[in-house]
Amino acid sequence: MNNPDSAEYAAPVFSEQDKQWMEYAFQLAAQGKELGEVPVGAVIVRDGKVLGEGFNQPITRHDPTAHAEIIALRQAAQQVQNYRLVGASIYVTLEPCTMCVGALVHARIARLVFGTTEPKAGAVVSKSQLLDNDYFNHRVSYAGGLMVRECQHQLSEFFAARREQKRQEKWERQSQVTPTSNGGDE
Repeated sequence: MNNPDSAEYAAPVFSEQDKQWMEYAFQLAAQGKELGEVPVGAVIVRDGKVLGEGFNQPITRHDPTAHAEIIALRQAAQQVQNYRLVGASIYVTLEPCTMCVGALVHARIARLVFGTTEPKAGAVVSKSQLLDNDYFNHRVSYAGGLMVRECQHQLSEFFAARREQKRQEKWERQSQVTPTSNGGDE
């Protein structure tokens, strides 16, 4: 089984550098959370140096493509003045979606390391396994499950708070409803 969240998954061995970069991505995700965005962070590294970083911002930027990975890819491409990021690794707290996987392939990212899976739309191991297909003109190696518990907790805490906020808003709307008047003068 290839799913890092399953009991049968044989976790890859991650280096201390891998852990350092995932912690960095985790902190980026917290920045997104502070803005009310789904907390996902990403950092792109080559030769021990940060090329680009990002966190989810589709709501604040009014941009459906403003996922953490895309923001990090754009920043990295600007940094090196090339859309090809050969030899670079990306660390992201959540398994990428289809759009982001495609962008990683086009950018020629060498390695993807992600924290937790995305059971609804993950395109690496969860809903589809795009990086395992042989029709792409570039192969991205990948490993998942680094800081899995922390990444899962960050996301589940965010969504629990969001659900509670929506319940509170609904309760407040219902309590503000005034009885309709009978239309007569009082």
